[in-house]
Amino acid sequence: MSRRRYAVVGAGSRSQMYVDAIAGAYADHAELVAICEPNPVRAALAVQRAVGAGIVAPSTWHPDRLDELIATEKIDRVVITARDDQHAPLIIRALEAGADVVVEKPLTIDADSAAAIEDAVERTGGDVLLTFNYRYSPRNSTLRQVIQDGVIGEVTSIDFQWMLDTKHGADYFRRWHREKKNSGGLLVHKASHHFDLVNWWIHSTPRRVFASGGLRFYGADNAAMRGLGDRPARGTRDGAHDGFDLDLRDHPNLKALYLDAEGHDGYVRDRDVFGEGITIEDNLALVVDYANGATLSYSLNAHAPWEGYRVAVNGTLGRVELDVVERGAVVEAEGLTPALDPSAVDAGTSVSLRPESERLLLQRHWEAPVEIAILGGDGGHGGGDAILLSDVFIGPGEDPLARPANWRDGVQSIAVGIAGNRSLSTGMPVEVADLGIRLLAQRV
Repeated sequence: MSRRRYAVVGAGSRSQMYVDAIAGAYADHAELVAICEPNPVRAALAVQRAVGAGIVAPSTWHPDRLDELIATEKIDRVVITARDDQHAPLIIRALEAGADVVVEKPLTIDADSAAAIEDAVERTGGDVLLTFNYRYSPRNSTLRQVIQDGVIGEVTSIDFQWMLDTKHGADYFRRWHREKKNSGGLLVHKASHHFDLVNWWIHSTPRRVFASGGLRFYGADNAAMRGLGDRPARGTRDGAHDGFDLDLRDHPNLKALYLDAEGHDGYVRDRDVFGEGITIEDNLALVVDYANGATLSYSLNAHAPWEGYRVAVNGTLGRVELDVVERGAVVEAEGLTPALDPSAVDAGTSVSLRPESERLLLQRHWEAPVEIAILGGDGGHGGGDAILLSDVFIGPGEDPLARPANWRDGVQSIAVGIAGNRSLSTGMPVEVADLGIRLLAQRV
């Protein structure tokens, strides 16, 4: 069987899922040829991980030489897991060098770079696959099926609340994500997942966005207002810690990837969430109008005491509600173990009044509610990661739920966040068609 030749661009923690997949379950379909990473420590760790899985050591390259890498190593596909603001230039260079692309969400962080990707795809004819793993989570797939089957009729509105707790949510305020120039803020980096779900659930596209929000919990100004006093600049230190500290020495994988690599690029992974320099928001609310006439009411809170989400979809024949608790409580004595992101792995925590759970309720007009069964599997995102990886490395077959996503889906998902950021800065609603991206200007 002919195997596709892959290069992984960006060797941070997210890349490990792809290295493991290529070296393991999908070794008959994919060959890991190269690691493209500017930090030599992280590059070496990725090579070590691949060799440990039993494959020949991939070559290592700096991203400045991506074009040369693709030509020399005859790369068929690059997997991009680099920082968000680097996605667009890497995608464009890969396409122009003749490789297809698999890229982590978000596609990119602003309208200009999204338009540049659109131009590159049309110019080269290359393929760009987005890895929206939330589509593959069984609970989200089941909700799509209910809506798609027409059980609640035509969708009229969606209420969507997302809670990030003080373990997972806080982590965006100590990493590179804390600067909007790197990530587009949570409206782009995190919420593009959520907006993609809505686009996909209701099979429509966003048309107008109004946003409100701000930095109201994290950051130096909020700490000063609450009288928190002077705080250390980072969590990796000797002495007392609190629940917002991340000591990288307590996490062998993070220590190896970041603390031991600091000397090469100066990137600090464990900054104080109440420090200076945070330019993203931690409380956000949006109203989004869709092409099919539906309206989305969305909110995100990044300092909640529990983590999960609630979705209610109203239709002309009734309503369907999805309630998910991914972690019922954050207990300070636990510190930041065992898991920062409870959706990716078993959080290992349960509280009696808010246990980890998921429930999908359907209630049609004039009828009692009924619970819809959610059939999940093992692994990240309820087994969804495994299905996603199969689609990436083997290729999707006929999927009645249309879960595989391409660059067009990526643009439609970030369109809400980009328009939301513009609305935050102007205080006015923003028409998605006015963002300067041809795809978004097309009326359906």
